[in-house]
Amino acid sequence: MSFPKPLFLLLLLLLPVLAWAQQRPAARPGTQPVPQKGQQIELLPGAGQLVGGTFNGVEIRKVLGNVQFRQGTTLLFCDSAYQYTERNSLEAFSNVRIVQNDTITITGDRGTYDGDTRKARMTGNVTMRDPRMTLTTQLLDYDLNNNLAYYSTGGHLQDPENTLDSQFGYYNTQSKVFSFKRNVKLVTKDNTIDTDTLQYNTVSKIAYFFGPTRIKGKQGNLYAENGTYNTVTKISNFARNAKIETPNYLLGGDKLYYDEARQYGVATGRVSMTSKKDNLVIRGDVGRYWRAQGRAKVYGSQPVMRNINAKDTLYLSADTLVSVEGRPPQNKAGVIYAYRKVRIFRSDLQGRCDSLTYDRQDSVIYLSHDPVLWNKGNQLTSDSMEIQQRKGQIDQMRLFGHAFSIGQDTLLNFNQVKGRNMVAYFRDKSIKKIDVLGNAESLYYALEGDTAVSGVNKSLSATMALRFQDGKLNTISFLTNPEAQFIPPNELKPEDAKLKDFRWRAKERPTRRQTLGKHFALPVKPKKKTAPVKTKSATTKKAAPARKKPAVVKPKPTPKPVKK
Repeated sequence: MSFPKPLFLLLLLLLPVLAWAQQRPAARPGTQPVPQKGQQIELLPGAGQLVGGTFNGVEIRKVLGNVQFRQGTTLLFCDSAYQYTERNSLEAFSNVRIVQNDTITITGDRGTYDGDTRKARMTGNVTMRDPRMTLTTQLLDYDLNNNLAYYSTGGHLQDPENTLDSQFGYYNTQSKVFSFKRNVKLVTKDNTIDTDTLQYNTVSKIAYFFGPTRIKGKQGNLYAENGTYNTVTKISNFARNAKIETPNYLLGGDKLYYDEARQYGVATGRVSMTSKKDNLVIRGDVGRYWRAQGRAKVYGSQPVMRNINAKDTLYLSADTLVSVEGRPPQNKAGVIYAYRKVRIFRSDLQGRCDSLTYDRQDSVIYLSHDPVLWNKGNQLTSDSMEIQQRKGQIDQMRLFGHAFSIGQDTLLNFNQVKGRNMVAYFRDKSIKKIDVLGNAESLYYALEGDTAVSGVNKSLSATMALRFQDGKLNTISFLTNPEAQFIPPNELKPEDAKLKDFRWRAKERPTRRQTLGKHFALPVKPKKKTAPVKTKSATTKKAAPARKKPAVVKPKPTPKPVKK
């Protein structure tokens, strides 16, 4: 029987394909194709003894003494082994060692190896080494196809600079990246790092964190819930609730950069700096910290300082706040500097200025560049000021240069006093006395029963002392070269109602909300108890007799000046 020539040539081309198809087992519908077998594991010559036989119905051969196997570039050594020739796998016993590409070496007491899947399992005193690190564990699975080693019984990693322990771990022998999980502890030369999830690159020496992480070091502690740490350069880039902790301060923010070598850190986003020694907190948008200098700078969106003491809470805001740690023995507490658009708020004191210094050692506040302070109904201005505190309350105010005090009475008249310098003395959060030192002038309204003006007292003196009672002027004492006059209401001219350089600045008085800004919430006021609802009684009660109004005691009129 003869074939046409073209058909004969086509059959010759198809013969190898048909033969390969006959050799492959047909896959059943709905099942995965049967995987191809890997390269056959080869027993190298030199073994002490080779015994063949059947074990549990499986054909094996026992290899004893100086055992060596090879599959491609992978070598396996052991004292004895069972080789399963039909399924291309083996079990190795005693002094087991796997070497891959002359770079990865795994040793252990016992091991199994599947030549088709190229997966090995090593148990008992397992050690895995490459040129960059050594890993020890009790059980290790190694996938040679994917270059991935895995342990779940606890492992210890060591390289020339660091050690690391964890419960679970993956190691990619190609990318040289470890992934660790649960009870992770990384110990470097200068720090100890505790976290729950970590990746570590054995080439770059960079650690990546994916959970709550604490770094404890000689210079302080770091905390974050996401970020990186370079174990060589000692540079941290943290995110999510990041904090730097030193013996004196705690600096935190949404993101944190810290360079241990330079001892310099930057926090951004909801920045908070807390002093551990006292109840002082500074909040802002950006914070910079120089640990060697003991200096921190907070700015952005008008940062706010909050200082809580047993008596009251002081809030201080400005464009920039700088905190300098105390340096014993001169100043153990430190200093706060504020500049540009400074606001002060406390229940008994509000103020503004351009620059401020708060010496926390002796609780003295220095104000400069157009300062103005308010205490209840009194306004104080001068070229510069000094607030002295005692036991958390204002004790004295010292006004230097062009000192001016203004207060409103019940009829909204402006009582005024000015001079070269002033000293205001406080008691129970109110002004009790003012000493005017040099070129003293005063203008005070005399009232009749807080309802009518009886006249105006104007006086000049080198020095003057004013004493207050219940927030109102009680007496004026002229100490040197006094000149005084009393002007009746019908003789009072508009130009006589104000001293030179008079300036009432009530609209500039900062409120609590303006001072706190977005960084602190307003204090929560206690809820008032609702009165029980009275139900109407069926019995009509007699109306109670009307109560008499209490007698009104009119205050005495403002006294005239007393000459000394």
